[in-house]
Amino acid sequence: MNDSATHHSATENSTANDMVLRAEHIDVAYEGYGGARPTRAVRDVGFELRRGELLGIAGESGCGKSTLAYAVARCLQPPARLTAGSVIFHARDGGETDLLALEGEALRAFRWNKLSIVFQSAMNALNPVTRVGRQFDDIFRAHRPGMSGPERRERARALLDMVGIDPARIRAYPHELSGGMRQRVVIAMALALEPEVVIMDEPTTALDVVVQREILDEVERLREELGFSVVFITHDLSLLLEISDRLAVMYAGGIVEYGPCERIAAGAGHPYTQGLLRSFPELTGERRALRGIPGSPPDLRGELTGCPFADRCERAFEPCRTVAPRPVPLPGGGYAACHLHDPDHIAAAAGPLHEGSQS
Repeated sequence: MNDSATHHSATENSTANDMVLRAEHIDVAYEGYGGARPTRAVRDVGFELRRGELLGIAGESGCGKSTLAYAVARCLQPPARLTAGSVIFHARDGGETDLLALEGEALRAFRWNKLSIVFQSAMNALNPVTRVGRQFDDIFRAHRPGMSGPERRERARALLDMVGIDPARIRAYPHELSGGMRQRVVIAMALALEPEVVIMDEPTTALDVVVQREILDEVERLREELGFSVVFITHDLSLLLEISDRLAVMYAGGIVEYGPCERIAAGAGHPYTQGLLRSFPELTGERRALRGIPGSPPDLRGELTGCPFADRCERAFEPCRTVAPRPVPLPGGGYAACHLHDPDHIAAAAGPLHEGSQS
């Protein structure tokens, strides 16, 4: 599923001035043990992130979302290994930085200054025996050695206030804060050095829906105020359709659909995206039965033949099982990697090609 072939069509309105991050041909493999074959968890993935936008990445567990995020942020640890690809950061002054070429001190200086990440289960990432203020202090000591003690404390208090926490809680230990407050602290830490890109990997997991909404509203407000870009990763497609500007849907390590949220909500082009849309309830309109997606994702330890979704797809036909689909541009922007839209195979397909969330 090489999305690079139509990369220009997916981001046809991008210019060098509004692009902040470009990832191309990203491949990540997890090395096997005892002679086992490597698991190719991310397969030839590319995307562009514009300044100030929120790009959502959706998909089932195990589809490669988090692995992609860690690859982009240079946070992969063995047995994961980046085997191909490039990640280019575009600075506001027009300069470019190849993230994959950074090593040692240069990489440490880049992370958190230009790009930060909010990890899964972030609210449990705080040191339980260290006060919140000291954990902010550690960030500034490492990345802003010229700041004085009073300046560091004042900045930490301002960051807490920015995310809706009483600055007096700077002396609190993490266990003295609620889950939602701890999540806000972690987000404040990610914004401490005013990065231009923030990757948020399942940032509201394990929080109740009311607190989730509060956190999401806070992220949106801060994004508008500070102008940073967000890559927001979650399995909750309905959430991403609400908060994202553009959306990438991942399956079996690749992007199967990519485009503006409005177009995907009104007419998803890939059967997998359509299945995800059918699996959550609508709050308005007629009641309908929810339908899950039968089957399981394919084993990624070997090479995939044809479309990786073919065995689970209700509309699969012969080319799906033998020919890997290419990304095909769709009306309204973006693409779907599906033979149902490919002129070379469309004559063999039957039925409507688009299906929205109301189907």
